[in-house]
Parts: sequence; structure tokens; C-alpha cells
Amino acid sequence: MAETDTRVIHCPSANLKLGSGIAPITEYVERGLTVSLGADGAPCNNRLDAFTEMRAAALLQKIRSGPSALPARKIVEMATIGGARTLRWDHEIGALRPGMRANLIMLESSWQVVPGEDPAGSVVYAHNSEDVCLTMVNGKVLYRDGRLLTIDEDCLRRDVEVQRRLLFQRAGLR
Repeated sequence: MAETDTRVIHCPSANLKLGSGIAPITEYVERGLTVSLGADGAPCNNRLDAFTEMRAAALLQKIRSGPSALPARKIVEMATIGGARTLRWDHEIGALRPGMRANLIMLESSWQVVPGEDPAGSVVYAHNSEDVCLTMVNGKVLYRDGRLLTIDEDCLRRDVEVQRRLLFQRAGLR
């Protein structure tokens, strides 16, 4: 896989839910493969939560390879620049550098997250998606303090409900 520059998208929660086993991610990383994190879609994951995937990926590798496997910084790298490399977009996203798109999230520490010496460790092991207080894509703030800024949430809820009903009708479920 390294010889062909194969890129791996690791979906640990989907692997757990489907009983697929624990992927040898530590070995892939040691062999120089690009590894990113994914969620593999709602039917075999249900949460589609990057924080859940980071934590699961880190903990599962510790079961396979010991407590020092895949440090938190490597997990954050897999979730950011690793994803960009997998998509071959690492020249424009995945890192905060001049000339790249300003895509970022900001986290607010809650009472259960005590900031420590290792911010990556806090992101991977302590934070969750509810701690996101700002999301920026290509320099535009899309979410701030619990509110979507570019989408009418009430309209979105109505549209989702209409589409859900239509989907259930097509499937013969209601």
C-alpha cells in the first residue's frame, strides 16, 4: 500500500458497530501511509462526530499496540492534514498557514476539561462536539455559540422532516 501511495480512511466507530475488528492503523502509520479519520455514514455510525472518531481511534490502537500507540498529536494530524492529504487537497486545507483556506473550529473549555500541557490530548480525550463554539470555513464564520449563521434552522428542520416522511413513504415504512 505504501508503494502505491494508498490513502486510508479509518472509521473506528463504524468498525466497532459492524464488528469488523480493529484496523492496524499504528502499523499503517509506521509504514508511512497517509491515514485520515472518517465516520462511514449514518447507517453504520449514527453519530458522525469527529471527536468520537478521534477518541475511538486513539483508544483502539492502545488495545492493539500498547499505551504509547498513536499519540494524541498524531490523531489530531489524522483528523486535519491527514484528511486533506487523503483527498489530495493538502495544498489548500488541513493546516493553518498563509495561502491556505482558513478552516478551523474553536473549542470552549467546560468544567470537565482542565487545560493541560498537551492541547492535543485535551482535544482527543476530553473535548466533545458540544465544546465547539465557532466553526469557520474558508474564512467565513458559519457557526457561533450554538447558532448556525448561514442557514435558517427552522426552515432546515421543516425540510428535513418533509424529506424524512418522503423517504419513509418510498421505503413503505409509513
